[in-house]
Amino acid sequence: MRLFKCQACEQVLHFENTLCEKCGHRLGYLPLAAALTAVEPDGESVRALAAPGTAFRFCVNAQHEACNWLVEMASPDPLCLCCRHNRTIPDLALEANLVAWRKVERAKHRLFYALVRLKLPLTTKLENADTGLAFDLLADPPQPSAPPVMTGHDNGLITLALSEADDAERERNRVNLHEPYRTMLGHFRHEIGHYYWDRLVRDAAGPDGGRLEAFRALFGDERADYGQALQRHYDQGPPADWQSQFVTGYATMHPWEDFAETWAHYLHIVDTLETAGAFGLSTRPKVAQGDELDASVDFDPYRARTMDQLTESWLPLTIALNSLNRAMGQPDLYPFVLSSPALEKLAFVHLLVRPTQPSTAATTRAPGAVPIVARDQGE
Repeated sequence: MRLFKCQACEQVLHFENTLCEKCGHRLGYLPLAAALTAVEPDGESVRALAAPGTAFRFCVNAQHEACNWLVEMASPDPLCLCCRHNRTIPDLALEANLVAWRKVERAKHRLFYALVRLKLPLTTKLENADTGLAFDLLADPPQPSAPPVMTGHDNGLITLALSEADDAERERNRVNLHEPYRTMLGHFRHEIGHYYWDRLVRDAAGPDGGRLEAFRALFGDERADYGQALQRHYDQGPPADWQSQFVTGYATMHPWEDFAETWAHYLHIVDTLETAGAFGLSTRPKVAQGDELDASVDFDPYRARTMDQLTESWLPLTIALNSLNRAMGQPDLYPFVLSSPALEKLAFVHLLVRPTQPSTAATTRAPGAVPIVARDQGE
């Protein structure tokens, strides 16, 4: 994630800021320009200091303090590039839902920041019911006997359980599922991986099936029975040596999950490296004899030439960041080991999102819909 600067007073700004604390300007985000801009009222519109020649308005979800992205006044869509993908949102008349939904949207907007920066396709379900993307952000039904909402992906529809915005509930789930890491942003990055497998692997395999065959050579055959694989995973857990081949234990369950986990970790790496670069972070351990642990981010991770370029900075940086967390008595920031096979899979993802660049493994807009309120929320 980049750092930003107020165009009115040059105060340093962060992605979620909605107001410049120094000069008082309201702030809005321009996704296609990747710019957080100070704005000034101009009748029914606002003038963006970063793009003064165009009239904008805020996304309609700004009224709920859930979004600060801008929409061109000429657009017929009341929703921004991110929010227009929402198919269902919870009943916001319930305060608990509103608070949780804001947390969900903060994570989803960070996801969309990355997707736009990578120039990935972002078709809505209204634009194309077959290949578009939509989100159902759902609270559990009020009836105690009713089954809870399950987070998942189905043909471009990503369902996210609002309960995951509850820190205590999410931590319980993490412990029960023996996961080293569980966050809202991680959920979004994983589920969107399933969507882009459909778009960039299955649907873009080519007449000779080359991309699909390349996927199967690395991840395995996705035609394996998913239900059986899921049951086996929950009955037996991951293999004892899973770290030698996979980025997480859950990735061992099925080739689809292996890809989604790898995709999520690619986004973890790229966005964290961009943040490190924005702050000018670098590592050069004083006790090291060589330069193996030296790292700096003097390039744009979203435009990295190869996966090697990313991992050469990522691996030393995570050692430093994990050490800093331990100094505060906190769990490792990145509690994962990237084996050579896992790096090869990450290189495959890199090639998907940067198709014009070579990739090698290290060592080794139409109008969208206004969100509807889930009727089981007491409408």
